[in-house]
Amino acid sequence: MAKKKGGGSKMHQGCDVKGKRLGIKVHEGGKVKIGTIVLRQRGTVYFPGLHTGIGKDYSIYAKIDGTVKYKTTTGKKRGRKTVIIEQESNP
Repeated sequence: MAKKKGGGSKMHQGCDVKGKRLGIKVHEGGKVKIGTIVLRQRGTVYFPGLHTGIGKDYSIYAKIDGTVKYKTTTGKKRGRKTVIIEQESNP
């Protein structure tokens, strides 16, 4: 028979789980190339906008070379955060 209660014993069995490194990888104004991951997330917190795509794990990536911009929509879908890649103009 146990001398102590086993409460929480599973937590202390040495299985430390690493963080998944989610979040924004390129901030607003940052330059990206084609295929660069802009942010990683669980579910659609941010939505893909112009010139961006979304992966099966909800990662948002760049479809063109350009500059990252974050935008919050107004109107019918207000409050929706989108990620946009603005194409660089060549002088």
